[in-house]
Amino acid sequence: MLRPPAAPRRSLAPSSFLRALRCLHARLLASGLLHAPSHLHPTLRLIHLYTLAHDLPAAALLFHSNPCPVAATSLVAAHAAAGRLPAAVSFFDAVPPARRDTVLHNAVISAYARASRAAPAVAVFRSLLASGFLRPDDYSFTALLSAAAHLPNLSVRHCAQLRCSVLKSGAGSALSVCNALIALYMKCDAPGATRDARKLLDEMPAKDELTWTTMVVGYVRRGDICAARSIFEEVDGKFDVVWNAMISGYVQSGLVEEAFELFRRMVLGRVPLDEFTFTSVLSACANAGFFVLGKSVHGLIIRLQPDFVPEAALPVNNALVTLYSKGGKIAVAKRIFDSMKSKDVVSWNTILSGYVESNCLDKAVEVFKEMPYKNELSWMVMVSGYVHGGHAEDALKLFNWMRAEDVKPCDYTYAGAIAACGELGALKHGKQLHGHLVQLGFEGSNSAGNALITMYAKCGAVKEVHLVFLVMPNVDSVSWNAMISALGQHGHGREALDLFDQMVAEGMYPDRISYLTVLTACNHAGLVDEGFHYFEFMKREFGIIPGEDHYARLIDLLGRAGRIGEARDLIKTIPFEPTPSIWEAILSGCRTNGDMELGAYAADQLFKMTPQHDGTYILLSNTYSAAGRWVDAARVRKLMRDRGVKKEPGCSWIEVGNKVHVFLVGDTKHPEAHEVYHFLEMVGAKMRKLGYLPDTKVVLHDMEPHQKEHILFAHSERLAVGFGLIKLPPGATVTVLKNLKICADCHAAIMFMSKAVGREIVVRDVRRFHHFKDGECSCGNYW
Repeated sequence: MLRPPAAPRRSLAPSSFLRALRCLHARLLASGLLHAPSHLHPTLRLIHLYTLAHDLPAAALLFHSNPCPVAATSLVAAHAAAGRLPAAVSFFDAVPPARRDTVLHNAVISAYARASRAAPAVAVFRSLLASGFLRPDDYSFTALLSAAAHLPNLSVRHCAQLRCSVLKSGAGSALSVCNALIALYMKCDAPGATRDARKLLDEMPAKDELTWTTMVVGYVRRGDICAARSIFEEVDGKFDVVWNAMISGYVQSGLVEEAFELFRRMVLGRVPLDEFTFTSVLSACANAGFFVLGKSVHGLIIRLQPDFVPEAALPVNNALVTLYSKGGKIAVAKRIFDSMKSKDVVSWNTILSGYVESNCLDKAVEVFKEMPYKNELSWMVMVSGYVHGGHAEDALKLFNWMRAEDVKPCDYTYAGAIAACGELGALKHGKQLHGHLVQLGFEGSNSAGNALITMYAKCGAVKEVHLVFLVMPNVDSVSWNAMISALGQHGHGREALDLFDQMVAEGMYPDRISYLTVLTACNHAGLVDEGFHYFEFMKREFGIIPGEDHYARLIDLLGRAGRIGEARDLIKTIPFEPTPSIWEAILSGCRTNGDMELGAYAADQLFKMTPQHDGTYILLSNTYSAAGRWVDAARVRKLMRDRGVKKEPGCSWIEVGNKVHVFLVGDTKHPEAHEVYHFLEMVGAKMRKLGYLPDTKVVLHDMEPHQKEHILFAHSERLAVGFGLIKLPPGATVTVLKNLKICADCHAAIMFMSKAVGREIVVRDVRRFHHFKDGECSCGNYW
């Protein structure tokens, strides 16, 4: 299991600048020049230099020996920049009101503005006006307006009042004040604010890049990209900041082509390109899948060789790592990452995500181990990577370690852990995580809610699925898809279709996944005509082009319904070469319908495409065996052995007492195997009285009938069900999960078993759920 790396030790040695400063301080003390009323300048300079060296305690010590407004101003600004607002205000308070000047007031107003504290900033400004001997200047109004932008319920009336104060003071012509006013208007969400900002812009005698940038960014924030572009086109001058703001606006709005066209204009117009330009364009190309365009931008960077300082090069390199990771070139991404002179947590998370998305989980684990620092996103990516990589148990272990390290998981991390519970069928653990979500206030999260729907569905808890869906405050297309999929998996095909129709009626736009879940629901319920209807509806009404997965579902639906001829005809209409999933659906249909010729042809195609996939050999061998062609079946099994292809062993598992118990075929290693076999023999006698007869035809081996019966008796799902019936409280539902498809005899046996013991039994196999109760199954014997 992963272990946290040792934290890097920070050097406690002071910088050479700070050492020299302390030597100078000592000499001044020895000379007696410090603290003398006639020699204030050396003290003030020392305070200023200590703030530059970030030795704020030394600067504060000098200040307290002589609290003058000049020194207080330096300390207010330094502490505010360091995020220490209470300390910054304390230096302002330490200066007697009679000694405070306008500059000191401006510094503390700016400190409040930096901390988004509007009300205290206004109070300090009022104290400046009330002093009787001080007057606000341009900087006072600039700082006040910056702070006022954070007023709750900011209205146009507030903006107008502040503008009147500016005009009365005579500061209305100052460029910095006008820029602050425009920023105030653009941050006001009330109707008419942008109109007043536009009017003020037209009245300004002079404008700079901040003016234009503020307007462009303001319109982008409101989602009015057209107005932002209109302002941009008025700019007279090659202000790279304005160009960057416009490109960033296009990127945020998903208009990648427009962003790249603007970038091309920048290059042709010789507008200066900086790290913000390259980062925006590279990120846009990565997110939109424009890998070739992104590579051309990388080529331009190499050709221009911009002299970035390390801090500026960092975001560009991070964007390049993202680009190549998402473009499927993870090796190139790693080379760029390794060549970076400086890295931050974003860099490490980017390469970590790249390995996870490239299904290189082992490499991702190595990176995670090497990371010198991790944040919440690092853990979330790794938990999600384990889940999608089929390592749900490791995902839960990592999640528990994360909490043990006192890192608070976000709703997305909880969603990953809940998904892991769904994969494992760990219903109790999933319910515990659901409780944590409610305690932490994450119950309104869509990602967590959608994960809960899927988890409860995979654990067979249909009632909980309905409840979660009903109480979600905001359902999105993922929520609807998950709910439709849950109904389909559990045999409620008609309800799934009704829910899809309700989704469309409520104005929710279905996507390709929506139709995939609908076709799957039709498949499980045998609704062939309805499947064709929604397949055509998808193309006709919503313009969604069917993919290979849609065709595979439809072909599987036809094959299972005995309409293999129509499936053969459908293949001829597919506008692309059939993929392995399509040929596998054909082969499965031939197994059901006994079409040996088409089945053999489908298998040949699969052998060429996926020669190491065990399912093809097993399906073809079973098809021959079912037809009594034992020689052909043996030939396929020999071919499988010769090619080194191994069959995935069947196993079933059940959660009892917060522990998952796993059973294999003919399992004798489980500590309570003997008790399970004895129980199944007793129940088997009752089942035979109810009419159960073993279906030995499903044992596709050439052997005696009694040998076949023994094999069927020891199937893993039957052992897991028997264990659950013994260990779970009377009346409790027995839920078993299986990694392969349940065989026909076990399906029939568990139906009789549910009637013999008077219990509900739920089995989740690789395809769907089976709810057995009173001798019947929710699938209606169609699976």
